[in-house]
Amino acid sequence: MTKTTKQTPSLANPFAEEKEVEFTIPGQISYEPGLYEESLKSGYDLIQRPKKAAGVASVTKQHQKKRMTIWERIQVLTDKEPTILYQNWGKNLDGASLVTAIVNINGRDVALYGHDFTVRAGSMDATNGKKLAKLFELAGKRKIPLIGLNDSAGAFIPAGVGGLDGYAEAFTALRKINGVVPSVMCMFGFNAGGGSYLPRQGSFLIQPNETFFGLTGPGVVKSVLGEDVTPDELGGPGVHSQSGVTDFVVEDEVAALQKVKELLNYLPSSNAELAPFQPTSDPVDRKTWDIDILLKKAFNSPTGFNTPLDISIIIQQICDHGDYTEIQPERARNTITALGRLGGNVVGFVANNSAVSSGQIDIAAAYKNARFIRFCNVYNIPVIFLEDTTGFLPGSEQEAGGIVQAGRAMLDAIIDLRTPRFLMIIRNAFGGAYASYNNYPTGADFVCALPTTRAAVMGPAGVEYVYKKELRDIRGSVAQRVAAATAEQVANGLTQEEGKAAAEADVQAWVAAEEALLVTRYEKELMNPNEALSLGSISQIVMPSDLRKLMAEQLAFHMRHYKPEPMADVQREFH
Repeated sequence: MTKTTKQTPSLANPFAEEKEVEFTIPGQISYEPGLYEESLKSGYDLIQRPKKAAGVASVTKQHQKKRMTIWERIQVLTDKEPTILYQNWGKNLDGASLVTAIVNINGRDVALYGHDFTVRAGSMDATNGKKLAKLFELAGKRKIPLIGLNDSAGAFIPAGVGGLDGYAEAFTALRKINGVVPSVMCMFGFNAGGGSYLPRQGSFLIQPNETFFGLTGPGVVKSVLGEDVTPDELGGPGVHSQSGVTDFVVEDEVAALQKVKELLNYLPSSNAELAPFQPTSDPVDRKTWDIDILLKKAFNSPTGFNTPLDISIIIQQICDHGDYTEIQPERARNTITALGRLGGNVVGFVANNSAVSSGQIDIAAAYKNARFIRFCNVYNIPVIFLEDTTGFLPGSEQEAGGIVQAGRAMLDAIIDLRTPRFLMIIRNAFGGAYASYNNYPTGADFVCALPTTRAAVMGPAGVEYVYKKELRDIRGSVAQRVAAATAEQVANGLTQEEGKAAAEADVQAWVAAEEALLVTRYEKELMNPNEALSLGSISQIVMPSDLRKLMAEQLAFHMRHYKPEPMADVQREFH
């Protein structure tokens, strides 16, 4: 019987030849290496050590978890060799579990850090904290964006309080450049504690499927609370995307890194610059006929002006080549926040989406809007608001959850907005939602409205207040009309009971018809753009097919006269 040998998978090439690196100079006469060459060899080994330290076994384990190594992630982001910074390796591998570098992405310098999980599980010690702090300070000083590739088991326990100090130093340095340079963070693997706090300090956070991050892991939750919960239920993408902690959920690590590059395309390098201009072959005067078709089908349907419509179609039609990136697309779908381009200029969109909950603004939508508006304000990005909402969502649940505070946060963000900003009213603009949604009194640079606009203090319910006397007369005459109609029915041969029932049905039908006429009258007299136009609340009425042309012209004009610079306003109390 032949004994079989167990085969072990390996990344090592058995035919590869280890070549000794020779430190010779071209044209140099042959001579025996000495102390100088030994020093060069030691230095070369130190340079190569971070990429080779993991070994085949550790890299294989990382791949078996469906994760890339830090070096592979960098290769997805850029095809140019990174400049590695602060390459310190202490006797206990201090600092070795974190890579800090300057990389070139699409011609732009970007600061980057990434945990090397193949070395001590990417854990944090005091040396790591200093490395991160230096990198953050460099990014802020040289005004370049920051990318974080997070894949860490947290603080290195044997390092004691040093690991916690490392996190504290990194937290502090990152906070100081927040609002100076934009940052994009990716969550890979399993991150907890400080490994969750640090990346959420960034501008945007990307989380692939089958990853976890949170303050504590399921084991701690089980021991402290006795609660059985899976990592996905505790801190997976489905949880964080709904709370707003995660901005983007993607399929895998490659998709996350591609999303980083996509976002950088819309972001300025710092708060003193404009986002990169990108010339477009899409004519700015292109007719937006698809918007016309959308509104025609919606408003000529049986439900008329109460028909929901997907506002993202309008955003798509306005943007250059229909290309835009939605922020937090899985949260609060009753509002849309997105970055796109119009005539080559980067612009932010904040839009009520009546396809979900009538576009009403609830707590989640208000905070989602507020955060995005503040980001645009910091980084000199103009904003186009698309309004189509019946107001803030009422109810005890919203009041108990703090809708007043959330709505106030959104209004504060709008009032503080210093970049060029525009309002386009698509349909409904009622009450407090209109008053707080980037109109002229709150600082808009330009306000236009479609002919389908219904601007009023209240929606159809306003009939009860505007035509109070007419409604009182209609409803006050019901008893008299029923009595007269009953007598007529009895005279026609019905019994008293039959006659009264028939009379009540006829009178109720008459009341409904009269009230419907008042609603129609209310819509014609008050739920339209006429009064707002006459008062100067709206600059002009625009046809749906001309939306792109009009907004492109307005945006280009205001951007020609806008000077990008860091914010210098008073720090407000609430934000």
